[in-house]
Amino acid sequence: MSAEIIGFDKNNKRISTQQLLQQIYAALERGETEFQVLSSGHHDIGGPLWTEDGTPLKFRVKNPGQRVGSFGLDGTQIIVDGPAPADAGWLNAGAELIIKGDSGDTTAHCAAAGKIFVAGRVGTRSGSLMKHDPAYEAPQFWILKNTGSFSFEFMGGGIAVVCGVDCDQFDSVLGDRSCAGMVGGTIYVRGPVKGLPDDVWLLELDDADREFLLQGLPDFLEKIDRRQKLEEVSDFSQWKKIVAKTYEERRLRHAMRISMREFRLNKWVGDGGIFGDVVTDDYNHIAGLVNSGDDRLKIPHWQNKAFCAPCEAACPSSIPTQDRINLLREGKYKEAIELVLKYSPFPGSVCGEVCPNPCMDACTRQYIDLPVSMQALGKLSIEAQSPEPNAESGKKIAVIGGGPGGLSAAWHLRLLGHGATIIEADKEVGGKLRQVIPSDRLPANTLGSEIQRVKEMGVAIQTNAPVDKEMFRKLREDFDAIVIASGAHNPVVIPFPGHERLVKGLEFLKDVNNGLNPTVGEKVVVIGAGNAGMDVCLGAYAMGAKQVTAIDIQRPAAFKKEIDHFTALGGKIEWPVFTEKVDKQGLHTKDGRLLDADTIIISIGERPDLSYIPRDWLSERGMADVDECGQLVKAPGVFAIGDTIEPGLLTHAIGHGREAAEQIDDFLAGKQLKAKKKPPMISQSCLSKELFRPHNRSRFNFTDATKETSRCISCGTCRDCGMCLEACPEGAIRREEPATGFEYISDDHLCIGCGICAGMCPCGIWGMEQVV
Repeated sequence: MSAEIIGFDKNNKRISTQQLLQQIYAALERGETEFQVLSSGHHDIGGPLWTEDGTPLKFRVKNPGQRVGSFGLDGTQIIVDGPAPADAGWLNAGAELIIKGDSGDTTAHCAAAGKIFVAGRVGTRSGSLMKHDPAYEAPQFWILKNTGSFSFEFMGGGIAVVCGVDCDQFDSVLGDRSCAGMVGGTIYVRGPVKGLPDDVWLLELDDADREFLLQGLPDFLEKIDRRQKLEEVSDFSQWKKIVAKTYEERRLRHAMRISMREFRLNKWVGDGGIFGDVVTDDYNHIAGLVNSGDDRLKIPHWQNKAFCAPCEAACPSSIPTQDRINLLREGKYKEAIELVLKYSPFPGSVCGEVCPNPCMDACTRQYIDLPVSMQALGKLSIEAQSPEPNAESGKKIAVIGGGPGGLSAAWHLRLLGHGATIIEADKEVGGKLRQVIPSDRLPANTLGSEIQRVKEMGVAIQTNAPVDKEMFRKLREDFDAIVIASGAHNPVVIPFPGHERLVKGLEFLKDVNNGLNPTVGEKVVVIGAGNAGMDVCLGAYAMGAKQVTAIDIQRPAAFKKEIDHFTALGGKIEWPVFTEKVDKQGLHTKDGRLLDADTIIISIGERPDLSYIPRDWLSERGMADVDECGQLVKAPGVFAIGDTIEPGLLTHAIGHGREAAEQIDDFLAGKQLKAKKKPPMISQSCLSKELFRPHNRSRFNFTDATKETSRCISCGTCRDCGMCLEACPEGAIRREEPATGFEYISDDHLCIGCGICAGMCPCGIWGMEQVV
């Protein structure tokens, strides 16, 4: 049985080429190796495809579009029942393409291997740029009738056979101006030929030629169902062959020409030259058409890690996922799972559970199939061993607040060798990770193990210790620096009539997580449809609500997966909705509607309580007023992070914590503080995404995070694949291993600035500098 691939939907409407190719990919994933394709001008059927075990593939196609069999690989056979349009067999790399009719322009263009059989005529520029890599069998191109004009121009290798059947009406079976620029290969032709350039020979056949045709013609005619033509084409007195003249033969013909130097000095400039009165140059150094060294127009540079990967650029904690995956690719599992701890102490709790993963939204792999699973990678590091901290510095830093930002700051301060003491107002550290996120979103054991890892790093923790002005003054005296990481815990309430009836969302979630089981009615309305609002909605359902409605004045800001979770429980979201008042009946909107509600909860954000620091240290918005290094403008040695400076995600606070620790390290060392900026993000145009095979999105089954090594593109970071080294036509690139790592170097004396290294690099590492 063969797989049937239909180019029409149930309504007999043509589907897109992408949809048809996805059908082929899906069948291939199922193990199918034979395909019956009913096309309607769909492109690119038949290549480049392969099976992991090397089982041959066979396609039978009707009504294909352009590029049928293009990039076809060894082990693939494509049979076209009828004619084919342009670019058939373009860049053929080993497939057997049989076209049982005419074929369009540029058939077999750039063919490098395999065989192409055409049971009719071929169009303009067919056979152009055919080539032969001596490591492989030469490509073959068999044509029953004749070719269009400009055929076989710039041919560099391979074998073409033009049988000239039914071509008595033509002056030349190769059309006009065939074989222009031909430098290699052999063309066997039967019938009249005219207009060949002086750079080729038209020769009689020798015994080897006749033997080749005797063996090949029966097979060709059999494949195109024209066996009856064998006798007609077997009269070898009607055949000739065309080969390119050698370099020496062509040079001899041009021997009478003056040299370029003579032309420049005598015709172009110099005495009597048309530009002699405006140009003065002795022409002792003439740059050729292809140059190395200082005469190149472009110079390649190996720019490893000069640019951020999109995932790293989008991650507020700046986690270089591409580095983790490269370590996994090298088999360094321990180093890979521990690397993330240099950026965040919460890879399992945040990256693996509650983070909306903006890194996945930015991942380049999404343009091929699906983003790399950062969540699964994060969970790999839950039990990772802590890195070894630097030597003790003897310095002490107080961290006010034990939420994710404060824990991150303390963690990174300890890694840098400094003493860190967390001052926490609650009974336990963890902040909103512990206080408000439902346990079905963040397992308690995951958070508990990661907090324990912070404690075991040597972070001192004081709980049930709210900070007031006096305590803050004392902390400044006793510690070398301070990090303000107390977060935002004062809920925002809009003073419309009846606002005193509102339940504050943050307090509600804290009660839920503390096991106090706050009472809610059957009908609940939640004001605010951000991520926190979705947590409140889920909490309301957990406390027994029958119907929960979330409202907002704008498009809900919650992430899609949070909204999907809520709506799957039966929740509704309405927007834009403006509240007029709240009473015992429910919520009244400004457009005159009543939303029945037994309980109304407001969750539109929180503000920080910074009453323990002087008011003139605050900005106009009531936030800590910091410079670009996170240091308070009016308090050297005091740094603020997270929601105390601007609202953000948990992972923003974690990233701020690391940045604050690094700035404090410089501050304690007496260095001038400078803002730390990420490298620019690499452009998608630099990445060769077409080198990666896409998975079928609908059938993608993720089971093992370590297998993401085959999918990550490693944007901006060299994956040491060696493709540039192999592809360089001049052999100008070499790989070296200095004291640490590796590097690729381009030799200026050999490099011609062609840019193939940049074009082949899947990671965008090679950049081409334009010489001015």
